[in-house]
Amino acid sequence: MYKSALLAFSLLSVSAPSFAQDVIESEQARFQIETVAEGLAFPWSLAFIDETTLLVSERDGFMRLIKNGVVQPRLANTPEAFVSRQAGMFDIALAPDFAESGMIYFSFAQGDADNNHTTLAKARLNIEANALEKVEIIYTAHPDKRRALHFGGRIAVMRDGTLLLSIGEGYIHMQEAQNPQVSFGKLIRINPDGSIPADNPFADGVNGAPEVYSYGHRNPQGLALHPDTGAIWMHEHGPRGGDEINIITPGTNYGWPLITYGIDYSGEIITEDRTGPGMVEPIWYWVPSIAPSGMTFYQGEAFPEWQGDLFVGALAGSKIERFELDGDRIISTEELLFDELGERIRDVRTGPDGYLYALIDDAEGRIIRLVPAGD
Repeated sequence: MYKSALLAFSLLSVSAPSFAQDVIESEQARFQIETVAEGLAFPWSLAFIDETTLLVSERDGFMRLIKNGVVQPRLANTPEAFVSRQAGMFDIALAPDFAESGMIYFSFAQGDADNNHTTLAKARLNIEANALEKVEIIYTAHPDKRRALHFGGRIAVMRDGTLLLSIGEGYIHMQEAQNPQVSFGKLIRINPDGSIPADNPFADGVNGAPEVYSYGHRNPQGLALHPDTGAIWMHEHGPRGGDEINIITPGTNYGWPLITYGIDYSGEIITEDRTGPGMVEPIWYWVPSIAPSGMTFYQGEAFPEWQGDLFVGALAGSKIERFELDGDRIISTEELLFDELGERIRDVRTGPDGYLYALIDDAEGRIIRLVPAGD
């Protein structure tokens, strides 16, 4: 197990689309920062339709297309989201056959302050009409909870076409993360039609809810599949300290709140235990917390020196961290690329052009990207 150093890199802001900043020198790459689009209301997630068209979600409850850097009107027929504090529109993922079907998956909060939950839906994206069609809810977290906190909401599409959705424990329901029969603090796995895969660890419903794939999580908001091994990597927010990265295996208990490296926001000790019987420790943890957001395995030609590295965004940490890997093992993350300017990073993605994209979490949020610098 490893503990993160505080050295990482953060992202500079720019004042206009496609305006490049000065060249930034790092140990392994030279790059510049460009703004791709701006004027977004707390952008949460990003999907690439092609090299000129992006789909972005806004936590304020909407989705937008961005064509050649121009932000389009909000998509019509987007279902109403519960928007309050951490609640709103969350992640977006394209179906593997998107080019033919136009199908997307997206997560969002539903309900109100007294009764709310994380929801997973699918729809057909009609780019020409700037609208969603055939919207269908395929999963609803259960039971409902109070307060607009800890929804999780990250989506990943596995190689077999099944869907993963991370769900937070709702903050006030942290003990329920240890109960496999409910959605709180879980990673769930379903088929694209909402049915349950036969090989899920609790598919028969006896020892856990059929959709539950792993449990003992707090508020997981980073989810990605290793491009070589296919392993599921997921990170989650700790309380004060104890953010962590886990490699997920089916039916496994990752310990929250029985084991943790964090303490309560009040300073009270949640537990003295870092290990426990039948529980898996993280492969990485942060103390103090960085509030990790999206993450991506870099697989592009623009930065060959970064090939295979893991990038993790941070909200409270206002930075992106780069991890060097050896298979499913983290071997280094210590590099300060440039001075931190306090930008909250909500998501990090590898673009089809090989550039590294990030979302700035702000009421006037924007999309930026790292591009190679010329000689």
